[in-house]
Amino acid sequence: MTDCARILLSGDGSVTHARQASLRVTRRSSASWLSCLAALALVAGCSSDRAGQPAVDDSAFKSIEQGANWPGYGRTYDESHFSPLDQVNSENVAKLGLEWSMDLPTQIGTVSAPLAVDGVLFFASGLSKLNAVKADTGEPLWEYDPQVAEVAGPKLRLGWGIRGIAYWNGKIYTGTQDGRLIAVDAKTGKPVWTAQTTQAGDGLVITGAPRVFAGKVIIGNAGADYSAVRGYVTTYDAETGKQLWRFYTVPGNPAKGFENKAMEMAAKSWTGEEWKKGGGGTVWNAITYDHELDRIYIGTGNGSPWNIKVRSPDGGDNLFLCSIVALDAKTGKYIWHYQVNPGETWDYNAAMDITLATLNIGGKSRKVMLHAPKNGFFYVIDRDTGKLISAEPFAKVTWASRIDIASGRPVENPEARFPQGTTKIWPSGAVGAHSWQPMAFSPKTGLVYIPTSELPGSYDDRGIDHRNWKRPGDYALDGSFNPVKFGGAAPPPGASFGHLQAWDPVRQRRVWSVPLGAPLNGGVAATGGNLVFQGNMKGRLVAYAADSGKELWSFDAQNGVVAQPITYLVNGRQFVTVISGVSGGAGLFPGLGGVPIWDYRKQVRRVLTFALDGKKVLPATSANGAAAYRPTLVMDPALAQAGEGIYSAKCRMCHGLNMAAAGAAPDLRQSPAIDDAGTFAEIVRKGMLKEQGMPAFQLSDAELQALRHYAARQSR
Repeated sequence: MTDCARILLSGDGSVTHARQASLRVTRRSSASWLSCLAALALVAGCSSDRAGQPAVDDSAFKSIEQGANWPGYGRTYDESHFSPLDQVNSENVAKLGLEWSMDLPTQIGTVSAPLAVDGVLFFASGLSKLNAVKADTGEPLWEYDPQVAEVAGPKLRLGWGIRGIAYWNGKIYTGTQDGRLIAVDAKTGKPVWTAQTTQAGDGLVITGAPRVFAGKVIIGNAGADYSAVRGYVTTYDAETGKQLWRFYTVPGNPAKGFENKAMEMAAKSWTGEEWKKGGGGTVWNAITYDHELDRIYIGTGNGSPWNIKVRSPDGGDNLFLCSIVALDAKTGKYIWHYQVNPGETWDYNAAMDITLATLNIGGKSRKVMLHAPKNGFFYVIDRDTGKLISAEPFAKVTWASRIDIASGRPVENPEARFPQGTTKIWPSGAVGAHSWQPMAFSPKTGLVYIPTSELPGSYDDRGIDHRNWKRPGDYALDGSFNPVKFGGAAPPPGASFGHLQAWDPVRQRRVWSVPLGAPLNGGVAATGGNLVFQGNMKGRLVAYAADSGKELWSFDAQNGVVAQPITYLVNGRQFVTVISGVSGGAGLFPGLGGVPIWDYRKQVRRVLTFALDGKKVLPATSANGAAAYRPTLVMDPALAQAGEGIYSAKCRMCHGLNMAAAGAAPDLRQSPAIDDAGTFAEIVRKGMLKEQGMPAFQLSDAELQALRHYAARQSR
């Protein structure tokens, strides 16, 4: 289809032009002619409407065949992260080169998936700052800054920007850490409407991508790791911002009544007074629209707090934590649910991709959903009934021996629930076998491509008063366990801490795997050209053969790549774009698996765009970590020990384990502020650097002093 695409989609892209061009290819083989007809259909499906706005609507999101645009987080409604484009393919990808790049400011939040619609590339970076550029040249068109740092207040502590945005009918939709959902005019960058989806002081933030469907936009929230929150999703009219419906994922105070029968049912699976502790179940990532059944599927998060002994002291399944919940797309009414971890207690949330597919299973065509959550099992679920079809481990799993197909429930290892107060299990709940970085499904190969991590987690609640537990203040990390430890063991034999694998969802087996060294590598995009694109923490964007896993091409991005790539057409030419930069939990593991320590202050974050025969070259840079600063502060061991506890609760998710940052935030061991109590207080307590994403914390003078001494100890 390569030559056809160049002919049929060149010039003004109109159907008439394409028909005329097709007369020049009448001598091609029948196979090539069919490819040309397919390209002609693609042109017709992607033309612009009379108002000049791109015709990206319900039909475009339904069809995987329309590959010119990438208008949503997963591209189409099925959330497959697959494009049918094959101009760049396994035969010629070696010719892929850099077409243009754009340097981004030093900032957090470089994990967002871009969008491409009618030759315009849209992306978010930093604190939900939106940009529009010409997709083939990178020429800036507009920028919109929602001024998150000015209004977020304490909520600035709870995230790293946003992972994606959405497009519908000439508008871009984005969420913010302070809980706003904003619609922006795609041509001008001017806000059209704003909906406040959360309340001040409720601990809820937005970190995930909105999804659009049938003239509506839906958004969830995050925050259960830090606050007493109750999760929900809200749907709005995409044109006006009017709220249409809201569905809560866990029950509230029964004395106030239940919003619906689903909440009344869920309340029976909890014990104690969970509503006082929040409950959790936030929908911070996975939302999928099923246009065939007109349903929304949401993937819910962990409990708030994590430890079920604290959250629900006498046990119970705790619905709808760690579940997939099917809702009527028009009304938000509950239809069915499937819970991957009843009575969840390890942070094994089910907020990972929910991908829709039609597969031949047992000789029958089945409408299914594909789900690879943190707990390490790959689930194939009937999306009409919610019944489990199959489930097998795709990573090392010790918390359970199997999933019982008849009941759909896991057969747990009793030791996993730390009956003696402590345990180590695979995988780690905080990292998971598969985190939020999206997987991809190719209908051409029938395989799912999963960015996988292999780390154990240690849990310890010895000394925790389960019945009288009180949540740490100031948005500190959980607290229902002693500080959760990561790793502490080698990866499984023949594996690495992180790998990309191709999984057969019908046979439930691994087809190929590529070791990547570190956990938490980039998201994945698959294409019709027998390619899988993924960035990694070693600083490379790589193209693999989708059928075999053979590495066919790579590019030195000079920085870790955590965001997912996308691909699209402009004037008949296929482009691949990804944002480089370390952000979020990917910065937790400095040096693990041979990964460079990307210096926050030195690394150059970029938008990178590639095409066949691209010739641009990045300027040489070095972003490897520098030697630690040698403070003059005389370290007090007792203060340093106290500071370690404060750091674990409030700082390490950004600044790294043991104060060794891998690039998501500055390495505090290098900071001269260690020696200057006044500057240290201005930064940490007064928010001097909030515009760069460093929030203010309510810490006493004694706590600030303890943190400084801990930093001094770690710098030696």
